[in-house]
Amino acid sequence: MDSQIDRLQLNAPPPVGPINITGDDQHFPSDRAEHLQSLVKSLSIPSTSRNPLLSASQIHHYLSRAQISLPEEGEDLSVKKHDGEYEQELAWLLVAKATVQVYGLILSRLLDETVALADDVWYWDQVLGSQHATALYSIQTAPLRIAEWSNYVWADVRRRSADFTIRGAGAEAQQSLTARWTEFYGLVKEVVREKGVKEMRKRVVSPVARVRGSVRQKQNELKRCRLRGANALGVLLGEGLMNENMHGEGFATPSGTQGRDKWKASVARNVALMDAVLAKVNEEELAVDKFDAAIAAATDDDPLYDVEVYTQESGEVSELGVHPATIADRLIKMLHARIPEYTQQSKVVVQKHGKPSRIVRYWLPITVGILSSSTILRYLVNRKAEILTWIQEFGHTIRDFWINWCVEPTRKVLQTIRHDKDSEVSIMSKRSLEGDRASLERMVVDFAVDNPGNATETGSPLTEAEISSIRSKVREGDLTPVLKAYEKDLSSPFMGTIRGNLIRALLIQVQKTKVDVEVAMGGIDALLKSQELVFGFVGLTPGILVTIGISRWLSSSFTSRRGADASRKQGHMMRQLRNIDRVLTNSTPTEFGELYYKDHGLLLCEVHVLREAAHKVMPAQIFRDFVEDVEELVDVRTGVKKQRKVVNRIRWAYKRYF
Repeated sequence: MDSQIDRLQLNAPPPVGPINITGDDQHFPSDRAEHLQSLVKSLSIPSTSRNPLLSASQIHHYLSRAQISLPEEGEDLSVKKHDGEYEQELAWLLVAKATVQVYGLILSRLLDETVALADDVWYWDQVLGSQHATALYSIQTAPLRIAEWSNYVWADVRRRSADFTIRGAGAEAQQSLTARWTEFYGLVKEVVREKGVKEMRKRVVSPVARVRGSVRQKQNELKRCRLRGANALGVLLGEGLMNENMHGEGFATPSGTQGRDKWKASVARNVALMDAVLAKVNEEELAVDKFDAAIAAATDDDPLYDVEVYTQESGEVSELGVHPATIADRLIKMLHARIPEYTQQSKVVVQKHGKPSRIVRYWLPITVGILSSSTILRYLVNRKAEILTWIQEFGHTIRDFWINWCVEPTRKVLQTIRHDKDSEVSIMSKRSLEGDRASLERMVVDFAVDNPGNATETGSPLTEAEISSIRSKVREGDLTPVLKAYEKDLSSPFMGTIRGNLIRALLIQVQKTKVDVEVAMGGIDALLKSQELVFGFVGLTPGILVTIGISRWLSSSFTSRRGADASRKQGHMMRQLRNIDRVLTNSTPTEFGELYYKDHGLLLCEVHVLREAAHKVMPAQIFRDFVEDVEELVDVRTGVKKQRKVVNRIRWAYKRYF
């Protein structure tokens, strides 16, 4: 609509003139015209703007700065006739821009308030959904009902004893004071007794049933308010600027002089329509089915709605029977009074019939928390040292586990990969086997030299070649000289021990056993070194498993919440699609197959909520396609049958998101 206004051709062109040396014939726009031009630009919507709507205060500010006023009676504008016509055209352009902004602002307010009522209606559905929810609501609102009953009793007592005051009773004598207080308590008992008699008729119904009845009453009132808001949206969309610019002439400028001011008449009619809608939308006494008739009656009585375009006698231009100052004043009144009144009345309706406040819903846990706060605080103070110790120990446990079972094994694995000598796994020292084997060789060689008869058959002293042969045989594990002596002395152990070499041969065999054990250990040591990386990962595995287990548990906890949120969003979208289908199915089309204003407004509210939910779930490209289908869905000119087909298309095309 704003772009269509920018394409308007004004009746009076901007005043310009030839440029000469003296400047007498020059004629440029006045300061007033330039001021209006700047205000028109301020009310225009930039093409890159994500939020095209201005606030009510900004629109009010620009209209006030324009200072558009009605011409005084008898004012002669012949001197500056050209300037006056151009300034008036700019004034009309300004109020048209402001009308579009106010129109969008009212639509936005109506949509937000009507959509918000659906949440309260859904809350009452939950309360009525089960006996437990109704009983919980009864407990939550018990203080309010007690206060209401007390106020009723007190008001009735004051009505019956208008001359009784506590201050007056205190000023009387002691005996009179007692009598007055007795009278007061008697009145209270009488009122309570009469109240109890009235409640006797209600005792045949359970308290929960009475609460459910009051809840249904609140819900029905909210539904009526929601239907009126939806009907108001439908009227503004079906009769207002939206319909005129999409399906009518709108702000188009006719080619001839006749009817060139039709767009001005459209602005005036829409201002009157918006004013009537804001005045009637929150009237609780107004039935929903009478809303359209009430709007029609209000606009029929409005002089702005029935403005006519007439042609001057000269036939040069067509003029409108209304001044832009009248439009500006009406817009300022709507911004200053009508819109704030509508917002305030909507808040009053929600406070009266909507879901209770958080204080009412959570007064019981809040009261328990306040009453037990001193006990909890005293317990925390008395156990302060123990709590701090427990927290510190818990932190130390987590830190030690991380360092000892994750960091250190990882560091050892890295050292193993880098062949760090400090990280080699070994069971015995590196030089142990070499020393013991050399000692065994020396012991066997010395034994063979001292006992050559056991080493050679001749028994002659050993040569160097024979000693080298014995040394090589010892390296291979052959201890023949020692074993021969051991076998000989073992035949007579006592004499072999005293006179022979039994003990020496036995000790050499012990050394041989030690060397064999070290050789076996060396093999195991080599095996461990070859599998050192495997053992490093084995040591790292427990810490990794525990860490992964805790991480997956935490991740699953958050993932389950995200999954629950996603399921909740999908369920919400499915419920909105069901509501859209329900609106289209239950609607009664007009003779042209289109929706009535009330159904159109309800459809727009449901589609708006669906679109907002889809924007959070769908990818960008798919959401753009979804928006195209949604735009086709809300186009009432296509007819209800085609709209139902669009709903079916949305259902199968985007089913994975529902």
